[in-house]
Amino acid sequence: MSIAQQSVPAVGEGGLGRLLAAGEASEHRPLIITLFAVFVAATLVITVWAGRQTKNAADFYAGGRQFTAFQNGLAVSGDYMSAASFLGIAGAIALFGYDGFLYSIGFLVAWLVALLLVAEPLRNSGRYTMGDVLAYRMRQRPVRTAAGTSTIVVSIFYLLAQMAGAGVLVSLLLGITSDGGKIGIVALVGVLMIVYVTIGGMKGTTWVQMVKAVLLIAGALLLTFLVMLKFNFNISDLLGKAAENSGKGTPFLEPGLKYGATSTTKIDFISLGMALVLGTAGLPHILIRFYTVPTAKTARKSVNWAIGLIGAFYLMTLALGFGAAALIKPDEIIASNPAGNTAAPLLALHLGGVDSNWGAILLATISAVAFATILAVVAGLTLASSSSFAHDIYANVIKKGQATEKQELNAAKYATIAIGAVSILLGALARDLNVAGLVALAFAVAASANLPTILYSLFWKRFTTQGALWSIYGGLVTAVGLVLFSPVVSGNPKTSMFKGVDFHWFPLENPGIISIPVGFLLGVVGTYLSKEEPDTAKYAELEVRSLTGTGAH
Repeated sequence: MSIAQQSVPAVGEGGLGRLLAAGEASEHRPLIITLFAVFVAATLVITVWAGRQTKNAADFYAGGRQFTAFQNGLAVSGDYMSAASFLGIAGAIALFGYDGFLYSIGFLVAWLVALLLVAEPLRNSGRYTMGDVLAYRMRQRPVRTAAGTSTIVVSIFYLLAQMAGAGVLVSLLLGITSDGGKIGIVALVGVLMIVYVTIGGMKGTTWVQMVKAVLLIAGALLLTFLVMLKFNFNISDLLGKAAENSGKGTPFLEPGLKYGATSTTKIDFISLGMALVLGTAGLPHILIRFYTVPTAKTARKSVNWAIGLIGAFYLMTLALGFGAAALIKPDEIIASNPAGNTAAPLLALHLGGVDSNWGAILLATISAVAFATILAVVAGLTLASSSSFAHDIYANVIKKGQATEKQELNAAKYATIAIGAVSILLGALARDLNVAGLVALAFAVAASANLPTILYSLFWKRFTTQGALWSIYGGLVTAVGLVLFSPVVSGNPKTSMFKGVDFHWFPLENPGIISIPVGFLLGVVGTYLSKEEPDTAKYAELEVRSLTGTGAH
């Protein structure tokens, strides 16, 4: 995901640039705008329809726990397969071949961790948020505050990356180059995000994610079919042409092109892999999806569905990435976007015909699907963070459990507006920056702070409140601190967020290899240095509940 969120300079001189350059694309822009409007209108209709069925807190937070395994699996895959996956992985494969496909492998393998360790116990143990699980056997107020803080930090950084990605995509397609126009696009995404969550709640968000998942898989399937058709369904011909057209030859199909140059890049890949694989099971917007089904068995089945759908999608990224490498010169891809983020739209354009209406239609359709993807993901992220604030911090910390259901729902809606406003502001500031580190930070924080605490709470009898606080805050501070002083933020004149300065001392772009062990270690140290005795009776109760579902909501 991280590679998708790069800044986009002026539109390149390649096929996409020619089509979308000012003046030359006027005949196509009405089509693109119309398709975008249709997609947005359709999702808004779904949201309003679902909003009318949202009657109480269970409906708003968990969709009434009425979704089937297939429906939730479809929504989970829609929540997980962001435009960053769609655009970024295709671009990474198009530019770096085998090494780019490693991202797909990491994202898919991550679901095994969620399936084997998290899905069922979390569904049985919690009610609406991660904080419910952590606070079950510990002191409510400090643990819920820490869980809420971590959830909001992860979600906002993830939101920022998605919104900046939306700005990149739409600005490029509509030929918008002014700062005001780019800010307007970011604001539009933020407003739509607020509307989806405040009106539709979890029901509306889930249905939007299901629709989006179908569209994204259908779009990827269409491009895959057209690519394979062009090469007579001969994968060897496709890979051979991709290697030849890339200018790199055989090394394009072998490991090491991006991550094998130095020992630092090799370690960086291990660090990134750790963050992706372990971070998924700690991402707040993924965790809350387990509460939308009636039983833990259904939660497990929904993850199985998600693995199948996500696996199929990531296999198709092979055709998308290598198809782009085979049909488009790397210079053209880089001219349009240095990170390769426009490889998939470029591929659609070339498959349909650069100067034809079919090319414009295919480009507009794929781009509209990517935009719908972003809307669905930001809605899920906003719901996760606003739910955590309302349920964990407002209802259980500020109101000490005395808030009414109506007050809690109002707090969630106000939090949605506040988080949306913050995301719009930060997204506008970051519209021209490399925000890859923000996505990496979201995964690193989730793997460093959330996952250790969840696993310890579920499976370690000795774990205490102090251990939970040390793990969450320690993992959070370590991950954030290392990224702030990494090449992601400064030191690299081409890709850093702040290009004119250099205050980095941490050599890796992803802190996972350091911050994840720190998060796990601090949980152990904090527990053994704690003077409090663990509540073994509560743990026994939690253990029975998490494994059997007895007493689960």
